[in-house]
Amino acid sequence: MRSARGPGSTCSCRTNWTQPPASSTQGTLTRRLTLRGRFTIAAKHHITIAEVYESELVDIEKAIAHYEQAADYYKGEESNSSANKCLLKVGHYSAQLEQYPKAIEIYEQVATNTMDNPLLKYNAKEYFFKASLCHFIVDELNAKLAIEKYEEMFPAFADSRECKLLKKLLDAHEEQNCEAFTEAVKEFDSISRLDQWLTTMLLRIKKTIQGDAGDLK
Repeated sequence: MRSARGPGSTCSCRTNWTQPPASSTQGTLTRRLTLRGRFTIAAKHHITIAEVYESELVDIEKAIAHYEQAADYYKGEESNSSANKCLLKVGHYSAQLEQYPKAIEIYEQVATNTMDNPLLKYNAKEYFFKASLCHFIVDELNAKLAIEKYEEMFPAFADSRECKLLKKLLDAHEEQNCEAFTEAVKEFDSISRLDQWLTTMLLRIKKTIQGDAGDLK
């Protein structure tokens, strides 16, 4: 039996394989899932798309959009832990893209959601720390006020190494003292290793100090 496909069919078939994951077909699938009330599956679908944009296509704006959509679907199913994981991705990338107000709002939201949970409250200090760093990049006074608010909201934050570091950094920044800033960071890093995100945010803050050499060494 002779095939009905013409000579150009191989090319068009390959083109379909290289289409980005958020094509109209993917959108249709997600809409069908939500119409059937299958929000958790729809959320996982958006996460899969976000991960492709995140790692393979490197389109962070689109990755953020899909993580946000996934978080909304999880919230609708009251899967708060899964929603928070997606929101943290949004906060992480929003800060990298210098969308600090958005990142602050997310980190504060997730910290508030976790600080009363006996199993998760330990993580709240990390999220308040990240929100504080975003505040610090925008404005030193904002950071001071935010830290005071977080200490009042979550007293355990006041005793954390993260909060103590923030206060040392604020003092160093106020004095425009690059060496004191760097020493405080190195002391913290010797016990709690800084990841790439934290290093990036701290460098952005340090660059606002006059005479900064542009590193944390």
